[in-house]
Amino acid sequence: MIDPEVREILDGTSTAHLATILPDGAPHSVPVWVGTEGERVAILTGPQTLKARNLRRDPRVALSLTPVDNPFHPVLIRGRVVEWLEGDAAWEVVDRIARKYIGQPYGRDAERVVALIEPTRQISGRNG
Repeated sequence: MIDPEVREILDGTSTAHLATILPDGAPHSVPVWVGTEGERVAILTGPQTLKARNLRRDPRVALSLTPVDNPFHPVLIRGRVVEWLEGDAAWEVVDRIARKYIGQPYGRDAERVVALIEPTRQISGRNG
């Protein structure tokens, strides 16, 4: 279950930083748009991006973000990708996330998929 305080920040317009694991075990971190889908964290990406390839090979993730209006209130999430959405199901989530960031649906110039992350640990505030 996503903590209500964490959900509020995830459903805002903070940019999250997603850490995945490269094939050699090194970390890889990239900024991503983020949202929620039920009790899971949703991120969008291209199906052939490095982060997508990393997550399909090893589903463990770490996310960090701060509220837009309070950079001194970190949110840290660890979890794993438990489901991938493709096609119309993915575009529904992609467009919902895009609308909160840019006020309109995501462009259709490239394929997008959604990774759904089940949180295993959530920290909100200075105790991270």
